[in-house]
Amino acid sequence: MLRTTTAMTLAWLVAAAVIFTSVSMESVSGQELDPLQKEWIDHYQKQKNVPKLADTKVNEDAEPELTEGFTSLFNGKDLTGWNSKGGSCTFEVKDGHIVGTCVPGSNSTYLCTEKDDYSNFIFTCQIKFEVDGNTGVQFRSRTKPGKDPETVFGPQFEMEGQGKPGRNWSGGIYGQSCGGYFYPLWLKEHRAARAAEKLEGWNRLTISADGNVVKTWLNGVPASHWIDDGSYPRGFFGLQVHKGKAGTILFKEISVKEL
Repeated sequence: MLRTTTAMTLAWLVAAAVIFTSVSMESVSGQELDPLQKEWIDHYQKQKNVPKLADTKVNEDAEPELTEGFTSLFNGKDLTGWNSKGGSCTFEVKDGHIVGTCVPGSNSTYLCTEKDDYSNFIFTCQIKFEVDGNTGVQFRSRTKPGKDPETVFGPQFEMEGQGKPGRNWSGGIYGQSCGGYFYPLWLKEHRAARAAEKLEGWNRLTISADGNVVKTWLNGVPASHWIDDGSYPRGFFGLQVHKGKAGTILFKEISVKEL
């Protein structure tokens, strides 16, 4: 009887240890879906790019220093060093800003850097919605044959404005024309990031890409921590005006520090 009781006690202790370890690891690794995101979890969880919960990492780093060693990508006067790809939405310079304007009926359009081999870097810019729409910044992106006649594809720092009430994934990483979200902001640990976007005024976007590790910040708040599988090692930056009925987006202070 004593041996049986001792064996049961040991079994209980082992089971308790396993449960404790499991809960602790979940807490440490930040792998808990937010029930407030159920609608979007149900919608996107079967997409090609969506990471497994066990593989999802959380960005807990402070935003990088953004003054030393940066090169401006925009001269404030014209679009030298940039070209438009994709649809027929327009880009122009007004009052020292790049202004992207949605053209109804057009496909999404991208103002892209002529330099197309950015690999390891810290990128930052500021974005403002003058007329609400959807936008983002492509990075390590490329083109392939398409309807426009070329399609921009690759990772994008998502900025969605008021387009998806209750989702708030600005700062997440979307796989543009290549399978959907690489990094959705649907964990409980992403609540601060989901509250970081300003619907009025300027938003600061920051992207750090070093090898396969990509991290993002929105207005200084940590957002994404994506591990690329090596599919997107280098490419151009692109400012997006998403297809739709309306949207006027302003861009300024666009700069990069190559690592």
